[in-house]
Amino acid sequence: MTYRSIISVIATLSYSLTAVVAQGATPTNVKSRIDRQETPDRIRESMVLPYLFSTETMGLNVGVGGMIKGIHQDQMTIGGTVFGGETSYALAAGVWNYMIPGTERVFLSAYGMFGYYPKQRAYTSGNTFYTPPRPGSNDSSNLDYLEADGASNWFDIKMEYVLPIGATKDQGLVDYKIRNGLLISEPSGGKEWNPLTSGSTIFVARQFNRYQSFEFQQGDVDGAIHAMEFGILYDNTDFAPNPSYGSRQYIATSHDWGWFESKKQWSFNELDMSKYFSLGKSDWASQRIIAMNFWTGYSPTWEVTDNANGTQSINGNAPYNEGATLGGFTRMRGYDNNRFHDKAVIYGSAEYRYTLAYNPIKDISWLNFLRVDWIQLVGFVEVGRVGSAYTAKELLTDLKYDGGASVRALMAGLVVRADIAKSPESTNFWIMVDHPF
Repeated sequence: MTYRSIISVIATLSYSLTAVVAQGATPTNVKSRIDRQETPDRIRESMVLPYLFSTETMGLNVGVGGMIKGIHQDQMTIGGTVFGGETSYALAAGVWNYMIPGTERVFLSAYGMFGYYPKQRAYTSGNTFYTPPRPGSNDSSNLDYLEADGASNWFDIKMEYVLPIGATKDQGLVDYKIRNGLLISEPSGGKEWNPLTSGSTIFVARQFNRYQSFEFQQGDVDGAIHAMEFGILYDNTDFAPNPSYGSRQYIATSHDWGWFESKKQWSFNELDMSKYFSLGKSDWASQRIIAMNFWTGYSPTWEVTDNANGTQSINGNAPYNEGATLGGFTRMRGYDNNRFHDKAVIYGSAEYRYTLAYNPIKDISWLNFLRVDWIQLVGFVEVGRVGSAYTAKELLTDLKYDGGASVRALMAGLVVRADIAKSPESTNFWIMVDHPF
């Protein structure tokens, strides 16, 4: 049994960061103000946390993170973190949901992370030619990867426009009132499916950049991405940070035109859908929720060529950590990061979210600064498949699967989760912010 931990205190800094770190979750969300009834006069939410973690690849690391929400604008968040160990180090910072002056519907976010890590792992061959099965394909071995010390940097900037329809007809922000972490004001959606009268619809344009290097004894290997994503989200849930009923739909297309040092041109189209069902309260639970997610995508530029010497080569493919990729802390949590990747992908997940009626943290006075409103217990299962063609025969056979459990908390308005997931290949432990969907 191996435990590959990713301890992301950045996640406790802002709601939006995980969407980017995860490289697969939707990069946009409902713009909102949360009025916590326990602290009605508090506009700003802030937190500074020292932390430490240890993994088999990175060893012991120590760091500090901090965030402040509500400074300058109610919905805007500024956060950052820094950590380091014997070999590894990283620095991350960002600004999220800054409303452009003179507008009520246009929001700007910019965030990035720069770091150096030992034993980075990539399920790829590292060259154009390969002998099937290709590393990272559905039939590949989990021992077929590249591994070396190196840098891993990323930077994203995005613009979001909230359409003047539904719950955001009059303003770009949704106002929520919560008590004990539960919504007590009017829900923003979920009672009917109609973008004109219910929910929030957001258009997002995101420019994202990735750089990764591997330092082998024979020489360094590196690669870069400079791509754009255009998408539209319809969030028709009752309470976007922690939905109990309603649905979400996100459709997007991503393109890399080979700008600057990016060496590949590729495209990827995707559809993400989530549905939530409330089972009501019980003697021990303030909420019981069934949450379901479906994600699928296809890269029309991905082409495989059979060579005369028995090898194959690929053109127009997204890098191993973009596009039709599964594995990591958002999708297929029981597998390593970016374990599978190919031309097409299909994925499904179901979670049972049980919010405890009793909150033991409230009785611990020295933890009150965390402002933990509830504790949630979650069980989940996941199935997924990548393939070389977008057909039922290809994607609905030999599905990969995993399952696990999670403990989550609503902390200063943010959902923080600790997941443990087991698959036939490994058992992984993740600490991140926000529900995976």
